[in-house]
Amino acid sequence: MILLIVKVKSPLSEEELLRRAKEREPQFKAFPGLVQKYYVKRGEGLYSGIYIWESKEALMAYKESDLAKSIPAAYEMSEPPEIEVMDLLFQLRD
Repeated sequence: MILLIVKVKSPLSEEELLRRAKEREPQFKAFPGLVQKYYVKRGEGLYSGIYIWESKEALMAYKESDLAKSIPAAYEMSEPPEIEVMDLLFQLRD
């Protein structure tokens, strides 16, 4: 499995950001190969999406998708997100 962390800065209020994230939730739930996604707050105006993918192929398909490309506009980002990709070695719980 693959771990993807996308760090974003957004001028949106937390309430508005959550509203938009919930609006987009069905698209993420339907995306093939996405095992889980966590939405986290790192500080004022700083958020991250933490994704767990079945495979590198699923991650690559996502990166090329309109859904991934829509993130900057959806959250009104003024600068590109920071992206980290890591291989998951094992998980503690199923």
